[in-house]
Amino acid sequence: MSAPIVKLFTQPNFAWTDIRREEEAHPRHYLAHLLLLALIPAVCLFIGTTYVGWSLAAGETVRLSSASALQLSVLLYITMVAGVAIIGGFIRWMSRTFEARPTLNQCIGFAAYTVTPFFIAGIAGLYPSRWLAILVLGAASLYSTFLLFVGLPTFMHERKEQGLLNAASVWGVGLLVLVTILVSMILLWFNVLTPEYLRAPLG
Repeated sequence: MSAPIVKLFTQPNFAWTDIRREEEAHPRHYLAHLLLLALIPAVCLFIGTTYVGWSLAAGETVRLSSASALQLSVLLYITMVAGVAIIGGFIRWMSRTFEARPTLNQCIGFAAYTVTPFFIAGIAGLYPSRWLAILVLGAASLYSTFLLFVGLPTFMHERKEQGLLNAASVWGVGLLVLVTILVSMILLWFNVLTPEYLRAPLG
């Protein structure tokens, strides 16, 4: 785990200063972070749905075929990367109403680092469980919200009051974007690609 990621969880204020400095010195520095960390939930979900499975009825385990799990994982990966890029675009567009004038790359980079808790939470995909998913994703949502409100004023060089107003707008748009694209992805996978389920007795 790189130093900026560790700092996001231990010293978020300092982390945002370091990240902004890196993005100014090296445009698209965020790409490696985004493309690599987005693999965590995709790979873990593939392993969990094909090798571990989940139980819907007593004495029965349900898994996905390798082909169906691969389709789901690829769709999830594309959705997460595209979602971050779209949110970054909205941040860039909304910043025009404020004094800050960040570049599109800086806005996408900010979005990529803000959703880092969701990438890390993807480890839970190794053990498919509704309650585990709710718990982990809930914690990731709370910490991503914290990172957003703490980081936006620092990253965008805005006054605190202005940054909080901007962060509230970004939070609302980001939630709408994520829900929309995730629901669209699930509907596409379920209705168009028709997943194949493998059922087996427990044990």
